[in-house]
Amino acid sequence: MAFNPLTEKGIPIERQFRSWSELACQPYDTREVHPYTRCRVILMNGIEVEAIINSHNAARRIADTGVKQMLALVRKAEQQQQKAVNWLIPGSESTIANTIGYEQVAVDLTSWIARHEPDPYLNQVYEFGVLEDYDHLYRYANLMDLMGERRKAEEITGDLTEILPGRPTIFHHRHPHDELRRPMTVEASSFQSILNALTVVSAEQQTMNFYMNAGNRPEDPMARSLYLEIAMVEEQHVSHYESILDPTTPELLNLALHEYNECWLYWSCMVTETDPRIKQVWETHLAMELEHLRLACEMMKEVDGIDPATVFPAQGIEAPMTFEPNKQYVRDVLARTVYNSASDSQFVPVDQLPAGHRFFDYQATVNAGDVPSESVIRRHREEFGGEYRFATEGTHPIASLQESGTAEGTTYAQVVERHTENA
Repeated sequence: MAFNPLTEKGIPIERQFRSWSELACQPYDTREVHPYTRCRVILMNGIEVEAIINSHNAARRIADTGVKQMLALVRKAEQQQQKAVNWLIPGSESTIANTIGYEQVAVDLTSWIARHEPDPYLNQVYEFGVLEDYDHLYRYANLMDLMGERRKAEEITGDLTEILPGRPTIFHHRHPHDELRRPMTVEASSFQSILNALTVVSAEQQTMNFYMNAGNRPEDPMARSLYLEIAMVEEQHVSHYESILDPTTPELLNLALHEYNECWLYWSCMVTETDPRIKQVWETHLAMELEHLRLACEMMKEVDGIDPATVFPAQGIEAPMTFEPNKQYVRDVLARTVYNSASDSQFVPVDQLPAGHRFFDYQATVNAGDVPSESVIRRHREEFGGEYRFATEGTHPIASLQESGTAEGTTYAQVVERHTENA
């Protein structure tokens, strides 16, 4: 079922602009929508936001008036696409319910990408990040109970994603230098690796943006504190993922790669969507993106002399990105890597970090006093007599996380405590 956007015909750009009523689509029913339909909406909103930001940044660095005009024209259409997608999310969906959706996207999208990543180092990059988003889902699910929501997190995620502790959030806080990874090169990388990286960067950036803007909306001080803590981790994740991109990519090639990625993802959404009405949105936007890609390729060839045939795979893309359960895969990643940390661009077990490593000083600084991600679990135990968890595949694969789900008693906590005391 290969898909080659270079051979497909799209909607001419002059026919892409829509009226306000066309853009203000009927939102999905927050209680009836399939969890992965919600995930697709959240993902494609983030993909469009990245397309728009990337276009604006390019316009600020390009002097050629013709290129700037093309960017402005396509960007206006992308803005309309973003509005149509984002307005599918109903106002009746609370911030915390929307948050659960964001973290389900992070878990199952990053898991799929890690499973389909041909580069061993990039696979490590994705597996490292997914355990942190997995833990965020668990912390927010407990917060959801505390906020008095009428439904449980599992009613949003369905039985598709387990809700259990990952690498505890308290240990996600690392020195910024240790968030930078080795970059790929476009010429030497698998094309799937390029698409994977562009997709995850967009998704994590949108999560960062969401928390930057919505994290202060709850009234409960504990909720505000948890959003603040995790929002800082999401900034780290953007640094973590964007650093694997090739920083030497020419501006117009970068634009064409973004457009190709959008085509692949809209095609993926279209062929996997179960809601006929929303499937039509994906189909329409795919037709628009095909034209955006054509324009970007024309400009890239005309201005920079880069032939699209030398960049994009002749056979197209073999398979769509799919939202699907990754329960056993995440459990396997937990069993193998839960105690990993980072030092420069490498991933190492926390007990192998040398004495005096900057990780321990940074931990001592930011975690001084109360830590919101730990407090929310402690408060849930106090008010409900236990934690909120949702497991369908048996007990937690990490013994120290089977009972309490906190930092206490874990290898991580023991190592950090020993080093901070010595410091």
